[in-house]
Amino acid sequence: MAHLTDIEIAQRCAMRPITEIARAAGIDEKYLEQYGKYKAKVDYKLLKEEQAPDGKLILVTAINPTPAGEGKTTTTVGLADALRRLGKKSVVALREPSLGPVFGIKGGAAGGGYAQVVPMEDINLHFTGDFHAIGAANNLLAAMLDNHIQQGNALDIDVKRVVWRRAVDMNDRQLRNVIDGLGGRMQGVPREDGFDITVASEVMAVMCLASDIPDLKARLARMVVAYTRQGKPVTAHDLKAEGAMAALLKDALKPNLVQTLEGTPALIHCGPFANIAHGCNSVMATRMALRLGDYAVTEAGFGADLGAEKFLDIKCRLANLKPDAVVIVATVRALKHHGGAAKADLEKEDLAALERGLPNLLQHVDNIKTVYGLPCVVAINAFPTDTPAELKLVEEKCRELSVNVALSEVWAKGSEGGVELAKEVLRLCERESDFRFAYDANDPIEQKLCDLSKRIYHASGVVLTPAAKKQAEELEALGFGKLPVCMAKTQYSFSDDPALIGAPRDFDITVRFLRVSAGAGFIVALTGEIMTMPGLPKSPAAERIDVDENGRITGLF
Repeated sequence: MAHLTDIEIAQRCAMRPITEIARAAGIDEKYLEQYGKYKAKVDYKLLKEEQAPDGKLILVTAINPTPAGEGKTTTTVGLADALRRLGKKSVVALREPSLGPVFGIKGGAAGGGYAQVVPMEDINLHFTGDFHAIGAANNLLAAMLDNHIQQGNALDIDVKRVVWRRAVDMNDRQLRNVIDGLGGRMQGVPREDGFDITVASEVMAVMCLASDIPDLKARLARMVVAYTRQGKPVTAHDLKAEGAMAALLKDALKPNLVQTLEGTPALIHCGPFANIAHGCNSVMATRMALRLGDYAVTEAGFGADLGAEKFLDIKCRLANLKPDAVVIVATVRALKHHGGAAKADLEKEDLAALERGLPNLLQHVDNIKTVYGLPCVVAINAFPTDTPAELKLVEEKCRELSVNVALSEVWAKGSEGGVELAKEVLRLCERESDFRFAYDANDPIEQKLCDLSKRIYHASGVVLTPAAKKQAEELEALGFGKLPVCMAKTQYSFSDDPALIGAPRDFDITVRFLRVSAGAGFIVALTGEIMTMPGLPKSPAAERIDVDENGRITGLF
């Protein structure tokens, strides 16, 4: 059976009606809004009306991603299933996939092998329409902004300082930079514009952090869309847009309930990219998982230097959350890649390359333990080509940092392959921790960027371009200086250079642009060549996706 593709495994699953999954999770039917037989939204009123003690919070993160793959979502799902196998009441909380990677190069985000969430095709495609609602709300604000300028510009907006872009949930490099408003006086005011992928929209970040409709409206209202000719920020509230935007988002605000292949309840809701935003599922879904389960298993995007850092320094700070244990996922193959082994050679035993690549893992481990004060375990996502000598080397190096290693075989065996990892996580959840942040949010912007660069990336320091320095001064003068920072950088390296794999030293992080996400509540720092609108690869996954006359989809992964 191991030769089956992910989608074939998912399509063979006998899913249980979502009403059964809801009952197993302890969700009263009055909170359930069904989307067919196997999907439902859960009303967030459950969090206000159902008073129960929160469970333990488990964060799953990983080493810096490589072409060899790591399997973070697969491990997250398999761990939740394994906890259930051990008799624990677990709930998994994941991000929704973006259509960009689904049709691009990365694929979907529903797990893999025998550790998946289903219905896999729905989750990876339109799901319950949340991303469409977010894109519509983003573009409504863009339309109202340009209409205001067209209709006399009473706010005196500087058309050269419009910072709100349009959004589409697709990798489309052609739309990164455009000139619109062409065609004459009645067709709008010509100006430079552009599109972001929907997951990069601040509306997505706002959705992830909002606690209810009043909080959603307040956050939407604070979003900065442009500046006046005098340098004053113009907000969505100034355009009277937050009410209509919230009306578009009222259903999308409710977390989505699905199931794993083994029937574990799964809440999947929102999800900005971790290399350009904070990379976590919604606070609401995480809180719901904590309320419904004794153990809530969630993940953060990309490596721990991006997703986990933002989960801890932004999400936990703003939502007053505290993880009880952290799982750091790695593969022997990926570590050998970090050690310089070519992709074609990763299936061969190579202890020298593995030893050269291990510092990447060990730096993530040390960051979680030493910087954040949290207990952690390394999960080695097993491949058939891993040798006993390679696995022993990983275990020995991690033991030097007083961290255990668990072999995870959930891709091939489902929950059975995650029991060892689950037992270690249960042990860690009973330990006391001294959770702390990587920087003080009250420090000046440049100091926060410097602390983050030195403590998490192990850089020599941070360099702000003249434009970024000026932006930092302006943001502090406008009262945004005490917000946490969201570093937008490459996922492939601790540095801002994707070619510097492993655990590089003696480098600077260069911040070239700063902007405020006032609704989300953080400052975004763009580094390197990071872009908010990806492009499709030479051979996109979309070329291999199809549907037959019976509606059966193939090619998703």
